[in-house]
Parts: sequence; C-alpha cells; structure tokens
Amino acid sequence: MKLVHHLSPERVESMARNGQAIVVDVRESSEYKQGHIPRARHIPLSQLVHRLKEVSKSHTVVVVCQSGNRSARACEMLQQAGYTKVFNLSGGMNNWKGPVER
Repeated sequence: MKLVHHLSPERVESMARNGQAIVVDVRESSEYKQGHIPRARHIPLSQLVHRLKEVSKSHTVVVVCQSGNRSARACEMLQQAGYTKVFNLSGGMNNWKGPVER
C-alpha cells in the first residue's frame, strides 16, 4: 500500500489555476452541483475504475471529495492502476477557500 500524499488547499488552488494539475472530484453528483473547484472533472468514486481513461497518467492528478476520505481511497485506486503523480486535497471541499463553480 503506497502512502497517499496530501496537498494544502492553497497549493491545489495554485496548481489548478496554473494548469499544473488535473483536479478530479469524486463526490456524488448532488454534492458536485452544490459547488466544485473550477474545471474539476467530475468522476464519482463508484465510477472511477471504469473511467480511468479520462484521466491522463502523464499529468499530476489532485483528487477531491467533501472531507478527504473518499478522495484518499480514490488516490489509492489510481496508484494501484499505475498513476504516479497523485495527490489528495487535504480536508477536501470542507477546507477549500478558493473559487467555486456551481
């Protein structure tokens, strides 16, 4: 089991704004619609395994959920699938202070 690496909301905001990372939101549709990080790709955790081809292995991937628990599981799934640059948004959307799209 690889260690899941966590990034602060400030770091994720800067990486997302500068195009340094793909943000994948693994929450359910109802949660995503209530507000998400701009340009985040919505792939619910239950669908992640079937939709891996939508996420490039060559990019840095930051995974987001509401509190950080589901996204930590998603990070482990991505690592098992061969993704090497995977990070979890520490504290999830509960800690996010950056811009939000609805």
